[in-house]
Amino acid sequence: MSRFCIFVAFTCTVFAQPIDPAGKKIFDSQCALCHGQSGGGGRGPSLARPKLNKAPDDAALQRVISNGIEPEMPGAWQLNPHEVESVAAYVRSLGALPPENVPGDPARGAGVYDARGCGACHMVAGKGGSFGPELTDIGARRNAAWLRQTILQPASSLGDDFVYVSATPASGPSVRGIRVNEDSFTIQLKDARGQFHSFRKADLKELRRLEKESPMPSYQGRLEPAELDDLVAHLAGLKGKP
Repeated sequence: MSRFCIFVAFTCTVFAQPIDPAGKKIFDSQCALCHGQSGGGGRGPSLARPKLNKAPDDAALQRVISNGIEPEMPGAWQLNPHEVESVAAYVRSLGALPPENVPGDPARGAGVYDARGCGACHMVAGKGGSFGPELTDIGARRNAAWLRQTILQPASSLGDDFVYVSATPASGPSVRGIRVNEDSFTIQLKDARGQFHSFRKADLKELRRLEKESPMPSYQGRLEPAELDDLVAHLAGLKGKP
């Protein structure tokens, strides 16, 4: 996220996907042994997530159910297409966020997003920068409380794989950026302008991991409460493709 701003008015209601009873019955009898009750995970991975790495959309999820993933997951050859569709619908419901009332006006929040220049760092539906995380479906992956906390205290919600680095070459200025790749001898960073930098570690005067730091500024005290509500409502409404 980069910059943000505007005022509250309406309530944005986010609806979770309904549970498919037929799909749940099949899942409980044939899938829960590995994936756990309610998809929480066991021998197989947790399915209680809005995004599944190997099944990014419904068609892909149905293929995974039908064909399996060698060698760990067998295909459900015994299910007919309608049953596969029902199981897929149930699996999707496992990762849906619970219904919540989000105070604020999403339309005005879009104005806040634009006015604060958030698109300089974040991409939505193919438009915007790529320095920060893509936000196209952030409302399907994160609840309003998480969004609010991230806007106010960005460093509190950094992912485990996020590494912010300061690299100082033997000559020239330091470069701050997000780690893109690293091995024993080199490190590659992407800076806030979207430019990539590659360094040999042996050539660096200093290499620091900026623990608990985020390139996104905090908006604590920089937004009125109503403005913050509007921005959160806008982000909560970004659900990606229907």
